[in-house]
Amino acid sequence: MDQSSAVWILIALALVTANLPFVVERSFLVLPWVQIGEQKRPAWLRWIESLVFFLLLVALGYAALALIGRTFVSGSDVASAALFLLKVVGVFAVVALLLGYSGWRNKGHELNKSFFVRLIEVLVFYALVGTLGFAFEANIGNAFQQTWEFYVVTLSLFLVLGYPGFVYRYLLHRRKKS
Repeated sequence: MDQSSAVWILIALALVTANLPFVVERSFLVLPWVQIGEQKRPAWLRWIESLVFFLLLVALGYAALALIGRTFVSGSDVASAALFLLKVVGVFAVVALLLGYSGWRNKGHELNKSFFVRLIEVLVFYALVGTLGFAFEANIGNAFQQTWEFYVVTLSLFLVLGYPGFVYRYLLHRRKKS
Protein backbone atom coordinates (compact mmCIF):
# COMPACT_ATOMS: atom_id res chain seq x y z
CA MET A 1 0.00 0.00 0.00
CA ASP A 2 1.36 3.39 -0.89
CA GLN A 3 1.07 6.48 1.25
CA SER A 4 -1.56 8.37 -0.74
CA SER A 5 -4.02 5.47 -0.81
CA ALA A 6 -3.53 4.91 2.95
CA VAL A 7 -4.24 8.59 3.63
CA TRP A 8 -7.39 8.59 1.50
CA ILE A 9 -8.65 5.40 3.15
CA LEU A 10 -8.12 6.98 6.57
CA ILE A 11 -9.84 10.23 5.58
CA ALA A 12 -12.88 8.37 4.21
CA LEU A 13 -13.03 6.12 7.26
CA ALA A 14 -12.68 9.12 9.59
CA LEU A 15 -15.50 10.93 7.79
CA VAL A 16 -17.83 7.96 8.16
CA THR A 17 -16.95 7.10 11.75
CA ALA A 18 -17.02 10.71 12.98
CA ASN A 19 -20.61 11.08 11.76
CA LEU A 20 -21.84 7.61 12.71
CA PRO A 21 -22.67 8.34 16.39
CA PHE A 22 -24.84 11.29 15.37
CA VAL A 23 -26.67 9.59 12.53
CA VAL A 24 -27.35 6.21 14.17
CA GLU A 25 -29.46 6.05 17.31
CA ARG A 26 -28.24 2.54 18.10
CA SER A 27 -25.56 2.38 20.76
CA PHE A 28 -22.08 1.22 19.74
CA LEU A 29 -20.60 0.91 23.22
CA VAL A 30 -21.36 -1.16 26.30
CA LEU A 31 -21.44 1.50 28.99
CA PRO A 32 -21.65 0.88 32.75
CA TRP A 33 -24.65 3.17 33.26
CA VAL A 34 -28.23 2.75 32.06
CA GLN A 35 -29.14 4.74 28.98
CA ILE A 36 -32.69 6.00 28.44
CA GLY A 37 -34.79 3.14 27.10
CA GLU A 38 -32.24 0.43 27.84
CA GLN A 39 -33.22 -2.75 29.66
CA LYS A 40 -32.42 -2.92 33.36
CA ARG A 41 -29.53 -5.08 34.55
CA PRO A 42 -27.72 -5.39 37.86
CA ALA A 43 -25.05 -2.73 38.35
CA TRP A 44 -22.23 -5.21 38.96
CA LEU A 45 -23.09 -7.06 35.72
CA ARG A 46 -23.12 -3.80 33.76
CA TRP A 47 -19.68 -2.83 35.10
CA ILE A 48 -18.15 -6.23 34.33
CA GLU A 49 -19.71 -6.32 30.86
CA SER A 50 -18.45 -2.81 30.14
CA LEU A 51 -14.95 -3.61 31.39
CA VAL A 52 -14.77 -6.77 29.27
CA PHE A 53 -16.07 -4.86 26.23
CA PHE A 54 -13.45 -2.11 26.51
CA LEU A 55 -10.66 -4.63 27.20
CA LEU A 56 -11.67 -6.51 24.05
CA LEU A 57 -11.69 -3.22 22.14
CA VAL A 58 -8.15 -2.38 23.33
CA ALA A 59 -6.95 -5.92 22.56
CA LEU A 60 -8.47 -5.66 19.10
CA GLY A 61 -6.62 -2.37 18.56
CA TYR A 62 -3.31 -3.97 19.51
CA ALA A 63 -4.05 -6.99 17.33
CA ALA A 64 -4.87 -4.73 14.37
CA LEU A 65 -1.66 -2.79 14.93
CA ALA A 66 0.32 -6.02 14.99
CA LEU A 67 -1.47 -7.69 12.07
CA ILE A 68 -1.58 -4.74 9.70
CA GLY A 69 1.55 -2.92 10.82
CA ARG A 70 3.87 -5.90 10.45
CA THR A 71 2.53 -7.15 7.13
CA PHE A 72 4.92 -6.90 4.22
CA VAL A 73 3.18 -5.74 1.04
CA SER A 74 4.95 -5.83 -2.26
CA GLY A 75 3.36 -3.74 -5.00
CA SER A 76 4.22 -6.27 -7.67
CA ASP A 77 3.13 -9.35 -5.71
CA VAL A 78 -0.62 -9.92 -5.95
CA ALA A 79 -0.65 -12.52 -3.17
CA SER A 80 0.90 -10.18 -0.57
CA ALA A 81 -1.49 -7.36 -1.51
CA ALA A 82 -4.46 -9.74 -1.30
CA LEU A 83 -3.31 -11.01 2.10
CA PHE A 84 -2.94 -7.43 3.35
CA LEU A 85 -6.41 -6.54 2.10
CA LEU A 86 -7.81 -9.69 3.70
CA LYS A 87 -6.27 -8.71 7.04
CA VAL A 88 -7.73 -5.19 6.83
CA VAL A 89 -11.18 -6.53 5.95
CA GLY A 90 -10.93 -9.09 8.74
CA VAL A 91 -10.08 -6.40 11.29
CA PHE A 92 -13.02 -4.29 10.04
CA ALA A 93 -15.35 -7.29 10.37
CA VAL A 94 -14.27 -8.05 13.94
CA VAL A 95 -14.59 -4.37 14.92
CA ALA A 96 -18.07 -4.25 13.36
CA LEU A 97 -19.10 -7.37 15.28
CA LEU A 98 -17.76 -6.01 18.56
CA LEU A 99 -19.38 -2.60 18.10
CA GLY A 100 -22.63 -4.24 17.01
CA TYR A 101 -22.88 -6.25 20.22
CA SER A 102 -24.41 -3.40 22.22
CA GLY A 103 -27.14 -2.87 19.65
CA TRP A 104 -27.81 -6.59 19.46
CA ARG A 105 -27.99 -6.79 23.25
CA ASN A 106 -30.60 -4.01 23.33
CA LYS A 107 -32.61 -5.32 20.37
CA GLY A 108 -36.27 -4.43 20.75
CA HIS A 109 -35.61 -1.46 23.03
CA GLU A 110 -35.86 2.14 21.82
CA LEU A 111 -32.68 3.86 23.02
CA ASN A 112 -32.25 7.60 23.36
CA LYS A 113 -28.52 8.37 23.41
CA SER A 114 -27.41 11.50 25.19
CA PHE A 115 -24.85 13.92 23.80
CA PHE A 116 -22.30 12.63 26.32
CA VAL A 117 -22.69 9.04 25.04
CA ARG A 118 -22.32 10.27 21.45
CA LEU A 119 -19.15 12.15 22.43
CA ILE A 120 -17.69 9.01 24.02
CA GLU A 121 -18.50 7.07 20.85
CA VAL A 122 -16.76 9.73 18.74
CA LEU A 123 -13.65 9.45 20.95
CA VAL A 124 -13.65 5.65 20.67
CA PHE A 125 -13.96 5.88 16.88
CA TYR A 126 -11.11 8.42 16.89
CA ALA A 127 -8.94 5.94 18.76
CA LEU A 128 -9.84 3.12 16.36
CA VAL A 129 -9.13 5.20 13.25
CA GLY A 130 -5.90 6.45 14.85
CA THR A 131 -4.82 2.88 15.55
CA LEU A 132 -5.47 1.98 11.93
CA GLY A 133 -3.47 5.04 10.87
CA PHE A 134 -0.52 3.94 13.02
CA ALA A 135 -0.81 0.45 11.54
CA PHE A 136 -0.74 1.86 8.01
CA GLU A 137 2.23 4.05 8.93
CA ALA A 138 4.13 1.09 10.38
CA ASN A 139 3.28 -0.93 7.29
CA ILE A 140 4.51 1.73 4.88
CA GLY A 141 7.83 2.19 6.59
CA ASN A 142 8.94 4.58 9.28
CA ALA A 143 6.70 4.98 12.28
CA PHE A 144 7.31 8.35 13.92
CA GLN A 145 6.94 9.30 17.56
CA GLN A 146 4.12 11.79 18.12
CA THR A 147 3.75 14.44 20.79
CA TRP A 148 0.58 15.78 22.35
CA GLU A 149 0.22 18.46 19.65
CA PHE A 150 -0.32 15.78 17.02
CA TYR A 151 -3.18 14.25 19.00
CA VAL A 152 -4.82 17.63 19.65
CA VAL A 153 -4.72 18.56 15.97
CA THR A 154 -5.95 15.18 14.72
CA LEU A 155 -8.76 15.10 17.30
CA SER A 156 -9.78 18.60 16.21
CA LEU A 157 -9.82 17.49 12.58
CA PHE A 158 -11.83 14.40 13.51
CA LEU A 159 -14.40 16.55 15.32
CA VAL A 160 -14.62 18.87 12.30
CA LEU A 161 -15.29 15.83 10.10
CA GLY A 162 -18.13 14.92 12.47
CA TYR A 163 -19.78 18.32 12.20
CA PRO A 164 -22.28 17.32 9.45
CA GLY A 165 -23.63 14.56 11.69
CA PHE A 166 -23.86 17.00 14.60
CA VAL A 167 -25.81 19.44 12.43
CA TYR A 168 -28.11 16.66 11.27
CA ARG A 169 -28.81 15.49 14.84
CA TYR A 170 -29.04 18.74 16.78
CA LEU A 171 -29.40 21.76 14.50
CA LEU A 172 -31.80 20.71 11.74
CA HIS A 173 -35.44 21.27 12.55
CA ARG A 174 -37.51 18.19 11.90
CA ARG A 175 -41.24 18.21 11.49
CA LYS A 176 -43.09 16.25 14.09
CA LYS A 177 -45.09 13.30 12.85
CA SER A 178 -48.79 13.81 13.34
